Amino acid sequence: MNDLIRNPSTFDAGRAELFAGRMLDMLNHGALTLMISIGHRSGLLDTLAVLPPATSAGIAEAAGLNERYVREWLGAMVTGGIVDHDPESQTFSLAPEHAACLTRAAAPDNLAAYAQYVPLLGQVEDEILHCFRHGGGVPYERYPRFHEVMAEDSAQTVVAALEEHILPLVPGLVERLAAGIDVLDVGCGSGRALITLARRFPASRFTGYDFSPEAIGRAVAEAESQGLTNVVLEVQDAATLDELGAYDLITTFDAIHDQADPSRVLGNIRRALRPDGVYLMQDISGTGHVHRDRDHPLGPLLYTVSCMHCMSVSLAQGGAGLGAMWGREQATGLLRDAGFERIEIHRLEHDPQNDYYVIRRNA
Repeated sequence: MNDLIRNPSTFDAGRAELFAGRMLDMLNHGALTLMISIGHRSGLLDTLAVLPPATSAGIAEAAGLNERYVREWLGAMVTGGIVDHDPESQTFSLAPEHAACLTRAAAPDNLAAYAQYVPLLGQVEDEILHCFRHGGGVPYERYPRFHEVMAEDSAQTVVAALEEHILPLVPGLVERLAAGIDVLDVGCGSGRALITLARRFPASRFTGYDFSPEAIGRAVAEAESQGLTNVVLEVQDAATLDELGAYDLITTFDAIHDQADPSRVLGNIRRALRPDGVYLMQDISGTGHVHRDRDHPLGPLLYTVSCMHCMSVSLAQGGAGLGAMWGREQATGLLRDAGFERIEIHRLEHDPQNDYYVIRRNA
């Protein structure tokens, strides 16, 4: 800065002032994101949405929480313009226009669920900083609550849209599922999508593989609680998948870009498909080019999640480290290298974050 002051011709004071204001906004918004995450997890946002204007004590009682913490949280939410406040009655309320993207009842439009990624990723900041200096990555097990948050994310973007929007991308698929086919979900996580399909289509047989014992444990518990007998869930590394022509439908939901060896996984998936089988792949809608991704409505968030999770967990395994924003061009190239001949890419109106690939083994 001293050099810039000594050479004022190189320093745009107006631009500096504008950016300083933007930085203040970012600091406030970052803090509010953390408070929104707390409001989501604690149920405060859901409570406020159904309460009439209430005092901090009334809100705390309705939510079953400590009043002092609720009062301070409300301070952040009022000064941040999220919660309304009447100083005369000392009451607080959440406008329905705000509740429309901040409550569980608003799903799949509940953006508060995504706020959880900020504190979650913040917990590995020191380890990511070590990787900046020394390379390598941070393994899956270092991310507390990751599978829980991903399951909620998936429930909003994928599970809620399966029957109405996603399955119809493949003509005749709903009818085939109803009649009975063999389905594999690779990287099934906590199994939300697979279990939903198994419940909806009891004549079909469903298998789910995931690298994480924690995620599979969650999925098994959920399948058992629903009494499903047409689901098999196992801990399995997709890179070691060795099944030939066993499935009519294979799905991956947000699972390929963070694989250690995505090329090998895609090859394994192709071999596991029957000749007339379909591979349905959902992955992040990036371009792989920063100058193009500047127009992405979630660009900064997705690159941050990629840097602090998706890329890093792959590198931790000595993998490719593609990152979440690997892009259509690279995805299509890897699919063709794996031997897939027919690839269709779809966007869904409700989901600006993802692309949906309908891929067939043969042309």
